[in-house]
Amino acid sequence: MEHTLEQNNKIVVLENGPYLMEGKFTFIDHTGSETSKEGKVALCRCGLSASKPFCDGTHRRNEWKS
Repeated sequence: MEHTLEQNNKIVVLENGPYLMEGKFTFIDHTGSETSKEGKVALCRCGLSASKPFCDGTHRRNEWKS
């Protein structure tokens, strides 16, 4: 399985928040299932999100700090 990176993808680490990714991405889970996303995507860093790997804002309710 070969994947290439898009030219203008960007990952920004938000203080006390998620990784904010912008561009076109393909996420592959542990079973090999692929999900494609385009635009802005927030990825969980706190480990508390109910919608992992995506951020659902739980870090704010739990005052998670990076």
